[in-house]
Amino acid sequence: MPTVADVIIKTLVNFGVKRIYAIPGDSLNPIIDAIRRNKDIKYVQVRHEEGGALSASYESKYTGNLSACMGTSGPGSIHLLNGLYDAKTQHVPVIALTGQVETELLHHDYFQEVNLVKLFDDVSVFNARIITPDNAHYLIWKACREAITKKGVGHIDMPVDILMESCKEEDLSYYINPVNYNPGGLDEAVNLINNRNKPVIMIGGGSRNYRGEIDEFAEKIGAPIIYSLNGKGVFNDTDKKVMGGIGLLGTKPSIKAIEKSDLIIFLGTIFPYTQFLKNVDNIQVNTNIDDLNKIMKANYSYLCDIKYFLDNINVNEKDKKFYQEMQDEKAKWSEDMVRLASNHKNPIRAELLTDKISKKIEDDAIIITDTGNVTLWSNRFLNAGNNNKFYFSSWLGTMGSGIPGSVGLAFASGKKIYGLIGDGSFAMTVMELITIKKYNLPVKLVVYDNSILGMIKLEEEVMGYPEYGVDLYNPDFAKLAESIGITGIRVDTVEALDAGLDKFFKCDGPAVLDVVTETNETPMPPKLNFKVAEKYVTSILKEKLETKD
Repeated sequence: MPTVADVIIKTLVNFGVKRIYAIPGDSLNPIIDAIRRNKDIKYVQVRHEEGGALSASYESKYTGNLSACMGTSGPGSIHLLNGLYDAKTQHVPVIALTGQVETELLHHDYFQEVNLVKLFDDVSVFNARIITPDNAHYLIWKACREAITKKGVGHIDMPVDILMESCKEEDLSYYINPVNYNPGGLDEAVNLINNRNKPVIMIGGGSRNYRGEIDEFAEKIGAPIIYSLNGKGVFNDTDKKVMGGIGLLGTKPSIKAIEKSDLIIFLGTIFPYTQFLKNVDNIQVNTNIDDLNKIMKANYSYLCDIKYFLDNINVNEKDKKFYQEMQDEKAKWSEDMVRLASNHKNPIRAELLTDKISKKIEDDAIIITDTGNVTLWSNRFLNAGNNNKFYFSSWLGTMGSGIPGSVGLAFASGKKIYGLIGDGSFAMTVMELITIKKYNLPVKLVVYDNSILGMIKLEEEVMGYPEYGVDLYNPDFAKLAESIGITGIRVDTVEALDAGLDKFFKCDGPAVLDVVTETNETPMPPKLNFKVAEKYVTSILKEKLETKD
């Protein structure tokens, strides 16, 4: 008869889990052995549980399927939380298994005993502890099902003694798929679109599989396309209809399109920064009922996938295309970006570096960008090709997601992964370079090495404070990579940049390109109001006065 540990792993396999990211520990020994004996699942040894959870989250972002991570009792499982919150906020299914002390020791303040069910309550859509072998199969089955149907984290806490018990397998082969909702008639939306002259389409991560349908619809109604961070890469940035990203990291053409619009059509996105939107008629389409009318009230909202909506909405073709009206704005913005990316002075400017990467990167490459100013450089200066896919920690915005996220993307896709990572983020999870080398993953990482937490510096300044506590002491990241057995390249002058990039892109296997960039580079938002500008100028004056003192 199989053990509880065997049944847990078999159930994960039945739900399509291909691998589990973890570090072993005494409370996990039975389940680690169950993985060893099951040839249909792979154990991936990470170097920190946070990295494992982030890898699982990014794997699920890529596949849309269930992924898994695991931590041992107490601190090992606590480390999982940051990565699991990334999964929660981006609505991707992840199973988190946590080891626990023996049942007879629970509530005895035993070594490494932590109330993990209580701790994981907020991050999980399903959260339970196995307390008897008799319900073990049902609980792991339900955790997997809930994670998939509710698009979130399923958590199972596993006392080590229960894992070793024999377990009966129930007939749980059935699986109820997520419901396909019929949104009903679309007449109201048709009338609204037909009676507006300047519609704008805003897309997010939910639109990734529907580029063709959205393109045809946008052309028919003449709508410019703007995107939230998760929508980058759905369309080629050179497409005439695409105005770029929206928000603090976005573009001026997207802001102008919103300002002129008389209707916004949200497809697979919710956008939290309502200050970049205006109170205008809007239509919302989403498969998650919780995301409809969440940020702003819709005139009409439809609980369905984008394909259903676009296949069934029969609108008139507009003679005047609003996106054509926006071409001058787009051209001006493009000229500004070319000018910024043409600064060949030392120290190396981040705009120049990102522009050069954009020109070299393969059209079908997968790109992951960490959190910080590097997110802005990527969003503005890394042009999406026809087949590029972009990944971010777009809702949690956690620093340090780039390296472990690239691990999950590499395993899930089998493709080359490029990571753009700030030096602050790189240092946070640098130990996962060892994971990359151990499994010889096709991951290439660029470090924007400016010795400062640049976005925090900017945030301090726009609030009127002088910069403080943001300077960084950095190692030579290229030599650090070399010590692990990964190709390391360091560039600290503009004159050496092209040669460094050539070597980086041509080398086989994983690589780290450490580029020393300008410390005081300030990325400005596409729209700056007077109060923010006033505070920013005040903070700069304070910095200069304090420097003189």
